[in-house]
Amino acid sequence: MGLFSFTQEIAMDLGTANTIITTNGKIVVDEPSVVALDRRTDKMIAVGDKAKMMHEKTHENIRTIRPLRDGVIADFYACEQMIRGLIKMVNNRNRLFSPSLRMVIGVPSGSTEVELRAVRDSAEHAGGRDVYLIFEPMAAAIGIGIDVEAPEGNMIVDIGGGSTEIAVISLGGIVSNNSIRIAGDDLTADIQEYMSRQHNVKVSERMAERIKINVGAALTELGEDAPEDYIVHGPNRITALPMEVPGFRAYGRTTYGLPLCLVQRAKPNTSSFPGLLSSFSHS
Repeated sequence: MGLFSFTQEIAMDLGTANTIITTNGKIVVDEPSVVALDRRTDKMIAVGDKAKMMHEKTHENIRTIRPLRDGVIADFYACEQMIRGLIKMVNNRNRLFSPSLRMVIGVPSGSTEVELRAVRDSAEHAGGRDVYLIFEPMAAAIGIGIDVEAPEGNMIVDIGGGSTEIAVISLGGIVSNNSIRIAGDDLTADIQEYMSRQHNVKVSERMAERIKINVGAALTELGEDAPEDYIVHGPNRITALPMEVPGFRAYGRTTYGLPLCLVQRAKPNTSSFPGLLSSFSHS
């Protein structure tokens, strides 16, 4: 797009934990879905990484917000401000003026009409002229190169921060799907609860997320692929003195427990489509 482009096309993965924006086939923004607002004026102070660095460290005049919970918008105003701030990060230095935006946004396949309307309204208020919504499993299938128009079944499992999407796709549409409000945030909460119960140490949400990223695994035995031990820091729940837990690993049901079981059971119903089941068995 040149100096006088009137329209800019962007695709946005509006996630509970992170938001990704692509344009011209390139990822231009990959930031945490967090915004910091001034309590007195509601003016945006920071967004993305900068806002996440403030999380759990603010004074009374600043509040940090995660506008999305369980895959849907929980705070309409904060979400609008976050989208505005993230769009400003898209490189527009080669333009004389800000173009109108044509946006495609991924949404959970189990979203209600009210939830879809909230996403569309937030995007339009943030500057989107044309806003199109696409279900996340379909976007994921297209993104990894699956021929979604083919007459065969493909099962997509998309585990996000607030929801897990499981869908069967065939002939360009979603045949059957299941969207559950259990995902990465629940695994993070399980780590916090496990550290409190097992090691008597209180860990912040950010520390639990770092544990999950560095040493989290659904299996109990990883063999040579096992990550290095991770040292966890936090205050003792009784004495409030700082302590550390060396060699911690977040493995399997010992730590994650119920969330993994529920995700495993949340498969979509394909019993009415024997042809799709046969394509699964041959893939």
